[in-house]
Amino acid sequence: MFGRRKKNDSAKDGGAAEQVVDGVAASEQDGAGEPEEAAPRRINLPPAPRPDGPWDVSEVLGNPADGRVDLGGIFVPGVDGMELRVEVAGDAIVAATVVLGDSAVQLQAFAAPKKEGIWGEVRDEIAAGITQQGGIIDEVQGSLGWELRAQVPVPLPDGQTGAQLVRFVGVDGPRWFLRGVISGQGAVRPESAGVLEQIFRDTVVVRGDGPMAPRDPIVLKLPNDAQMVPDGVQTTEEQEGSRFGGGMGQLERGPEITEVR
Repeated sequence: MFGRRKKNDSAKDGGAAEQVVDGVAASEQDGAGEPEEAAPRRINLPPAPRPDGPWDVSEVLGNPADGRVDLGGIFVPGVDGMELRVEVAGDAIVAATVVLGDSAVQLQAFAAPKKEGIWGEVRDEIAAGITQQGGIIDEVQGSLGWELRAQVPVPLPDGQTGAQLVRFVGVDGPRWFLRGVISGQGAVRPESAGVLEQIFRDTVVVRGDGPMAPRDPIVLKLPNDAQMVPDGVQTTEEQEGSRFGGGMGQLERGPEITEVR
């Protein structure tokens, strides 16, 4: 997702931006095109304080599932009227997207070094990937800290090229990194994204104690009472017999869990 690791998962909510970032894997791994003065500011910095979240599971008092949807690697806050979609890479669930009205935020957690934050370095990689494809990047200090506001090139049905507005937000935690991709009206009008931003802040990450390479995605799971249903596919009795009916590997936006709250 970050330009060094190729992924097969793609979502309409921020998916175009993901493809642009994936396209610069080789150049980013070599550090090509990055200003030398940027390294001390971006790399090897300790994680910033997180007084308002997102939270590590060890920081939560009580049951982290209270008011949240348990996806294994992350607990996602539930709010009235939201839809929760999961994104897949091969056979693994690696991201969740909360759709609320005409806005959405995709959440994805990754392993990170124990004493280093990676969000600064990741911002550089995302920005380089998008600008190389003709997009526009603005790095700003937002309510969630430093973020990228991007105009990502996307193909239009008539063959022309348009632009999708996307916000990339991120927070470094203890041995993990949580990234959010805000799209829809929450990206067009950031002042209207308060609920989505609060969902990002209230997310709980479960890194686990096992060894993981930095940037490896923290794999998610479906809630015990949920069934994966691809967009636009009507559930049939045959599909109900299989938790993964519908060919989830072909999904563009991901199976859907509707009306969580």
